[in-house]
Amino acid sequence: MPTGSSAQAGDVATPADEVRAWRPAVPGVAEVLHARWHEHSYPLHTHDTWTVLVLDEGMVGYALDRHEHAALTSGVTVLPPHVAHDGRSVTHGGFRKRVVYLEAGVLGEWLVGRAVDGPLLRDPGLRSGVQRLDRALVAGEQLAAESGLALVAERIAWHLTGRPEMDDGGRGPTVARRARDLLDADPTAEVRLADVAGVLGVTTAHLVRAFTREFGLPPHRYLVGRRLDLARRRLLAGEPAGQVAAATGFHDQSHLTRHFRRLLRTTPGRYQGAAGRRNPS
Repeated sequence: MPTGSSAQAGDVATPADEVRAWRPAVPGVAEVLHARWHEHSYPLHTHDTWTVLVLDEGMVGYALDRHEHAALTSGVTVLPPHVAHDGRSVTHGGFRKRVVYLEAGVLGEWLVGRAVDGPLLRDPGLRSGVQRLDRALVAGEQLAAESGLALVAERIAWHLTGRPEMDDGGRGPTVARRARDLLDADPTAEVRLADVAGVLGVTTAHLVRAFTREFGLPPHRYLVGRRLDLARRRLLAGEPAGQVAAATGFHDQSHLTRHFRRLLRTTPGRYQGAAGRRNPS
Protein backbone atom coordinates (compact mmCIF):
# COMPACT_ATOMS: atom_id res chain seq x y z
CA MET A 1 0.00 0.00 0.00
CA PRO A 2 1.17 3.59 -0.59
CA THR A 3 2.44 6.12 1.93
CA GLY A 4 0.38 6.30 5.12
CA SER A 5 -1.71 3.15 4.49
CA SER A 6 -1.77 -0.41 5.79
CA ALA A 7 -2.69 -3.65 4.03
CA GLN A 8 -5.00 -6.30 5.43
CA ALA A 9 -3.17 -9.11 7.18
CA GLY A 10 -2.98 -12.24 5.05
CA ASP A 11 -3.71 -10.51 1.76
CA VAL A 12 -1.96 -12.22 -1.14
CA ALA A 13 -1.80 -10.68 -4.60
CA THR A 14 -3.05 -12.87 -7.43
CA PRO A 15 -0.62 -13.49 -10.30
CA ALA A 16 -2.50 -11.04 -12.52
CA ASP A 17 -2.28 -8.19 -10.01
CA GLU A 18 0.31 -5.48 -10.59
CA VAL A 19 1.68 -2.82 -8.26
CA ARG A 20 4.42 -0.33 -9.01
CA ALA A 21 5.35 2.61 -6.78
CA TRP A 22 8.20 5.10 -6.58
CA ARG A 23 9.14 8.50 -5.17
CA PRO A 24 10.13 10.88 -7.99
CA ALA A 25 12.64 13.70 -7.53
CA VAL A 26 9.98 16.35 -8.12
CA PRO A 27 9.22 18.79 -5.28
CA GLY A 28 5.64 18.46 -4.15
CA VAL A 29 5.20 14.84 -5.29
CA ALA A 30 5.48 12.36 -2.42
CA GLU A 31 4.81 9.15 -4.34
CA VAL A 32 3.43 7.69 -7.56
CA LEU A 33 1.46 4.43 -7.56
CA HIS A 34 0.25 2.34 -10.49
CA ALA A 35 -1.92 -0.64 -9.58
CA ARG A 36 -4.04 -3.30 -11.30
CA TRP A 37 -6.12 -5.30 -8.85
CA HIS A 38 -8.65 -7.96 -9.81
CA GLU A 39 -9.98 -8.71 -6.33
CA HIS A 40 -8.94 -6.30 -3.63
CA SER A 41 -10.53 -4.25 -0.88
CA TYR A 42 -8.35 -2.05 1.25
CA PRO A 43 -9.28 -1.16 4.82
CA LEU A 44 -10.07 2.17 6.37
CA HIS A 45 -6.88 4.24 6.47
CA THR A 46 -5.52 7.77 6.02
CA HIS A 47 -2.66 9.44 4.13
CA ASP A 48 -0.60 12.45 5.10
CA THR A 49 -0.76 13.54 1.46
CA TRP A 50 -3.36 14.58 -1.11
CA THR A 51 -4.44 11.62 -3.27
CA VAL A 52 -5.02 12.46 -6.95
CA LEU A 53 -6.38 9.37 -8.68
CA VAL A 54 -7.41 8.48 -12.22
CA LEU A 55 -9.02 5.16 -13.09
CA ASP A 56 -8.19 3.57 -16.42
CA GLU A 57 -10.51 0.60 -15.94
CA GLY A 58 -13.35 -0.34 -13.62
CA MET A 59 -14.98 1.53 -10.76
CA VAL A 60 -13.98 1.89 -7.11
CA GLY A 61 -16.46 2.38 -4.31
CA TYR A 62 -15.18 3.99 -1.14
CA ALA A 63 -16.25 5.64 2.07
CA LEU A 64 -14.75 9.06 2.78
CA ASP A 65 -15.47 10.57 6.18
CA ARG A 66 -18.30 8.02 6.57
CA HIS A 67 -20.00 8.97 3.28
CA GLU A 68 -20.10 6.65 0.25
CA HIS A 69 -18.60 7.72 -3.09
CA ALA A 70 -17.39 6.19 -6.34
CA ALA A 71 -14.20 6.79 -8.32
CA LEU A 72 -15.03 6.71 -12.05
CA THR A 73 -13.02 6.60 -15.25
CA SER A 74 -14.76 9.79 -16.37
CA GLY A 75 -13.21 12.01 -13.71
CA VAL A 76 -10.39 12.70 -11.29
CA THR A 77 -10.79 11.68 -7.65
CA VAL A 78 -9.12 13.98 -5.09
CA LEU A 79 -8.88 12.74 -1.50
CA PRO A 80 -7.55 15.11 1.18
CA PRO A 81 -4.91 14.29 3.78
CA HIS A 82 -5.79 12.93 7.22
CA VAL A 83 -9.37 11.97 6.27
CA ALA A 84 -10.24 8.28 6.66
CA HIS A 85 -11.28 6.31 3.57
CA ASP A 86 -11.36 2.73 2.30
CA GLY A 87 -11.82 1.22 -1.18
CA ARG A 88 -13.23 -1.74 -3.07
CA SER A 89 -13.91 -2.77 -6.65
CA VAL A 90 -17.56 -2.64 -7.66
CA THR A 91 -17.12 -3.95 -11.21
CA HIS A 92 -16.32 -7.41 -12.51
CA GLY A 93 -12.63 -7.77 -13.29
CA GLY A 94 -11.35 -5.28 -10.74
CA PHE A 95 -9.79 -1.92 -11.55
CA ARG A 96 -6.64 -0.27 -12.81
CA LYS A 97 -5.57 3.08 -11.37
CA ARG A 98 -2.78 5.64 -11.39
CA VAL A 99 -2.27 7.77 -8.32
CA VAL A 100 -0.09 10.81 -7.67
CA TYR A 101 0.30 11.59 -3.97
CA LEU A 102 0.94 15.30 -3.42
CA GLU A 103 2.61 16.79 -0.38
CA ALA A 104 0.05 18.39 1.95
CA GLY A 105 1.33 21.91 1.24
CA VAL A 106 0.71 21.71 -2.52
CA LEU A 107 -2.98 22.39 -1.88
CA GLY A 108 -4.12 24.53 1.03
CA GLU A 109 -5.38 22.92 4.23
CA TRP A 110 -8.51 25.03 3.95
CA LEU A 111 -9.48 23.01 0.84
CA VAL A 112 -9.77 19.76 2.81
CA GLY A 113 -13.45 20.26 3.63
CA ARG A 114 -14.26 21.13 0.01
CA ALA A 115 -12.61 17.91 -1.16
CA VAL A 116 -14.51 15.85 1.42
CA ASP A 117 -17.77 17.31 0.12
CA GLY A 118 -16.96 16.69 -3.55
CA PRO A 119 -13.99 14.39 -4.22
CA LEU A 120 -14.91 13.49 -7.82
CA LEU A 121 -14.03 16.24 -10.30
CA ARG A 122 -15.62 15.63 -13.72
CA ASP A 123 -13.25 17.67 -15.86
CA PRO A 124 -11.73 16.17 -19.05
CA GLY A 125 -9.07 18.89 -19.09
CA LEU A 126 -7.99 18.08 -15.55
CA ARG A 127 -7.97 14.37 -16.31
CA SER A 128 -5.74 14.97 -19.33
CA GLY A 129 -3.49 17.13 -17.17
CA VAL A 130 -3.10 14.38 -14.56
CA GLN A 131 -2.31 11.89 -17.31
CA ARG A 132 0.38 14.21 -18.73
CA LEU A 133 1.82 14.67 -15.25
CA ASP A 134 1.87 10.91 -14.75
CA ARG A 135 3.66 10.35 -18.08
CA ALA A 136 6.28 12.95 -17.20
CA LEU A 137 6.85 11.30 -13.82
CA VAL A 138 7.18 7.87 -15.46
CA ALA A 139 9.70 9.23 -17.98
CA GLY A 140 11.66 11.11 -15.31
CA GLU A 141 11.16 14.42 -17.11
CA GLN A 142 11.47 16.72 -14.12
CA LEU A 143 10.74 20.06 -15.80
CA ALA A 144 7.71 18.63 -17.59
CA ALA A 145 6.51 17.13 -14.32
CA GLU A 146 7.01 20.43 -12.47
CA SER A 147 5.00 22.21 -15.15
CA GLY A 148 2.27 19.57 -15.11
CA LEU A 149 2.06 19.56 -11.33
CA ALA A 150 1.60 23.33 -11.19
CA LEU A 151 -1.27 23.22 -13.70
CA VAL A 152 -2.96 20.23 -12.06
CA ALA A 153 -2.76 21.78 -8.58
CA GLU A 154 -4.11 25.08 -9.87
CA ARG A 155 -7.00 23.33 -11.64
CA ILE A 156 -7.91 21.27 -8.58
CA ALA A 157 -7.89 24.38 -6.39
CA TRP A 158 -10.00 26.16 -9.00
CA HIS A 159 -12.64 23.44 -8.74
CA LEU A 160 -12.57 23.31 -4.96
CA THR A 161 -12.92 27.09 -4.63
CA GLY A 162 -15.97 27.27 -6.88
CA ARG A 163 -14.31 27.99 -10.25
CA PRO A 164 -13.43 31.68 -9.82
CA GLU A 165 -12.44 33.85 -12.77
CA MET A 166 -8.73 33.70 -13.61
CA ASP A 167 -7.04 36.99 -14.43
CA ASP A 168 -3.37 37.48 -15.33
CA GLY A 169 -3.63 41.24 -14.81
CA GLY A 170 -2.57 41.85 -18.41
CA ARG A 171 0.99 40.75 -17.62
CA GLY A 172 0.97 37.52 -19.62
CA PRO A 173 3.07 38.59 -22.63
CA THR A 174 5.58 40.45 -20.44
CA VAL A 175 5.97 37.48 -18.10
CA ALA A 176 6.43 35.12 -21.05
CA ARG A 177 9.10 37.25 -22.73
CA ARG A 178 11.01 37.80 -19.50
CA ALA A 179 10.88 34.08 -18.77
CA ARG A 180 12.23 33.30 -22.23
CA ASP A 181 15.10 35.74 -21.66
CA LEU A 182 15.95 34.01 -18.38
CA LEU A 183 15.94 30.57 -20.03
CA ASP A 184 17.96 31.82 -23.00
CA ALA A 185 20.65 33.24 -20.71
CA ASP A 186 21.92 29.69 -20.10
CA PRO A 187 19.81 26.92 -21.67
CA THR A 188 22.12 24.21 -20.32
CA ALA A 189 21.83 25.22 -16.66
CA GLU A 190 19.80 23.14 -14.22
CA VAL A 191 16.65 25.12 -13.58
CA ARG A 192 13.37 24.91 -11.72
CA LEU A 193 10.33 26.66 -13.14
CA ALA A 194 9.36 27.64 -9.60
CA ASP A 195 12.59 29.64 -9.34
CA VAL A 196 11.92 31.41 -12.65
CA ALA A 197 8.35 32.17 -11.55
CA GLY A 198 9.67 33.49 -8.24
CA VAL A 199 12.01 35.93 -10.00
CA LEU A 200 9.06 37.18 -12.05
CA GLY A 201 6.71 37.40 -9.07
CA VAL A 202 4.10 34.95 -10.38
CA THR A 203 3.04 31.38 -9.67
CA THR A 204 4.50 28.50 -11.65
CA ALA A 205 1.09 27.78 -13.15
CA HIS A 206 0.76 31.43 -14.23
CA LEU A 207 4.20 31.26 -15.85
CA VAL A 208 3.37 28.07 -17.76
CA ARG A 209 0.02 29.40 -18.99
CA ALA A 210 1.45 32.78 -20.04
CA PHE A 211 4.43 31.22 -21.82
CA THR A 212 2.25 28.72 -23.67
CA ARG A 213 -0.19 31.41 -24.81
CA GLU A 214 2.61 33.66 -26.05
CA PHE A 215 4.91 31.13 -27.72
CA GLY A 216 2.70 28.13 -28.48
CA LEU A 217 4.54 25.66 -26.22
CA PRO A 218 5.26 25.39 -22.50
CA PRO A 219 8.62 26.54 -21.11
CA HIS A 220 9.97 23.04 -20.51
CA ARG A 221 9.48 22.13 -24.18
CA TYR A 222 11.04 25.38 -25.27
CA LEU A 223 14.08 24.65 -23.12
CA VAL A 224 14.42 21.11 -24.48
CA GLY A 225 14.34 22.55 -27.99
CA ARG A 226 17.13 24.98 -27.18
CA ARG A 227 19.21 22.19 -25.69
CA LEU A 228 18.65 19.99 -28.73
CA ASP A 229 19.84 22.80 -31.00
CA LEU A 230 23.04 23.08 -28.98
CA ALA A 231 23.49 19.31 -28.95
CA ARG A 232 23.11 19.05 -32.72
CA ARG A 233 25.82 21.64 -33.29
CA ARG A 234 28.24 19.90 -30.97
CA LEU A 235 27.51 16.52 -32.53
CA LEU A 236 28.19 17.96 -35.98
CA ALA A 237 31.46 19.30 -34.63
CA GLY A 238 32.46 15.72 -33.81
CA GLU A 239 32.03 15.59 -30.03
CA PRO A 240 31.06 12.21 -28.48
CA ALA A 241 27.35 11.87 -27.70
CA GLY A 242 27.90 11.23 -23.98
CA GLN A 243 29.99 14.36 -23.67
CA VAL A 244 27.43 16.35 -25.64
CA ALA A 245 24.59 15.19 -23.37
CA ALA A 246 26.43 16.32 -20.26
CA ALA A 247 27.38 19.66 -21.80
CA THR A 248 23.92 20.58 -23.05
CA GLY A 249 21.75 20.01 -19.98
CA PHE A 250 20.55 16.42 -20.44
CA HIS A 251 20.73 13.92 -17.58
CA ASP A 252 22.75 11.43 -19.61
CA GLN A 253 23.14 10.06 -23.11
CA SER A 254 19.90 8.03 -22.94
CA HIS A 255 17.99 11.19 -22.00
CA LEU A 256 19.48 12.99 -25.00
CA THR A 257 18.68 10.02 -27.23
CA ARG A 258 15.04 9.92 -26.12
CA HIS A 259 14.48 13.55 -27.07
CA PHE A 260 16.53 13.20 -30.24
CA ARG A 261 14.29 10.36 -31.40
CA ARG A 262 11.17 12.42 -30.71
CA LEU A 263 12.42 15.30 -32.80
CA LEU A 264 14.36 13.63 -35.63
CA ARG A 265 13.45 9.91 -35.43
CA THR A 266 17.10 8.97 -35.21
CA THR A 267 19.80 8.66 -32.56
CA PRO A 268 22.60 11.17 -31.89
CA GLY A 269 25.15 8.63 -33.12
CA ARG A 270 23.38 8.05 -36.44
CA TYR A 271 22.84 11.78 -36.89
CA GLN A 272 26.53 12.39 -36.31
CA GLY A 273 27.57 9.47 -38.52
CA ALA A 274 25.42 10.63 -41.43
CA ALA A 275 27.02 14.07 -41.24
CA GLY A 276 30.48 12.49 -41.27
CA ARG A 277 29.69 10.52 -44.42
CA ARG A 278 28.59 13.69 -46.17
CA ASN A 279 31.68 15.61 -45.08
CA PRO A 280 34.65 13.22 -45.13
CA SER A 281 37.85 14.64 -43.66
